[in-house]
Parts: sequence; structure tokens; C-alpha cells
Amino acid sequence: VAKVATVSTGKAANTNAMMVWQPHNNKFFETFSFLPPLSDGEIARQVQYLLNNGWTPCIEFESADKAYADTHGWSGMDSSISAGYYDNRYWVMWKLPMYGCINPEEVLQEIRACTRAFPECFIRVAGFDNIKQVQCSSFLAHR
Repeated sequence: VAKVATVSTGKAANTNAMMVWQPHNNKFFETFSFLPPLSDGEIARQVQYLLNNGWTPCIEFESADKAYADTHGWSGMDSSISAGYYDNRYWVMWKLPMYGCINPEEVLQEIRACTRAFPECFIRVAGFDNIKQVQCSSFLAHR
């Protein structure tokens, strides 16, 4: 049997730097929620992506006990007969959607204000397409 030459990036050599996904008590929420908290610069780049696509930024927040649902939720509503309904789908909106926003710094200022008002809550930024009338993106900005 001929030996096949292997190519290595060298990244696997440092196995101590690798992390294993924790399957218990590990709740993921939105895009990037598996990452460490985003810096202001990283949030600004994501907001710029929303703006570049013509989407309207919107800030939402929710308390930790209601921000995530792994069952039918706390309302007691039988979601098997209410098509598309499940608790915690909608979070509380911080002010109004930011129509006309052209600068990520405006969004960062509102995230900071929301964090000061509700420091124990999860805060996310959503991007809405006003033509298609749908949410196109969202990510956690504070946890």
C-alpha cells in the first residue's frame, strides 16, 4: 500500500486550545450566540451589514427567564392548535424600529441606553426588511 502525503495546517497540533461543545445547560439564542460577547466594533460591523442591505435595525430585550424557550413556554397556550405560536418568539421592543438610521453608532448608543435601563436582560439587534416585511437577521448584543 502506497503512503499518501498528508497536508496539515498545523492548527490541530494545539489540541489544548480546542473546546468541546457543552450539551447541558447551554442555551443558544441568535446568530453568533456561541461566540464570546461581541465588542462594540464587532457589533458596529454587524449593524453596518444590516444597513448595507437596506434593513432597519430594531433593538429588543427580554429577561433571562423568558428569553429562551425549550418547551411550549409559560403561557399555557396549546401551541399544537395555534399554528406558528410559541412563547418567547417576540421580545419587548426598545423604543421604535430605527427607521432612517444610517450610522451604526446610533444603534450602539441605543444598545447602551437599553443596557443601562435593563442590565439583567438579554438584548438583541434585529434587521427588518421593510419591502418583504420580514426579519432578515438578528444577533445578541448583550447577555
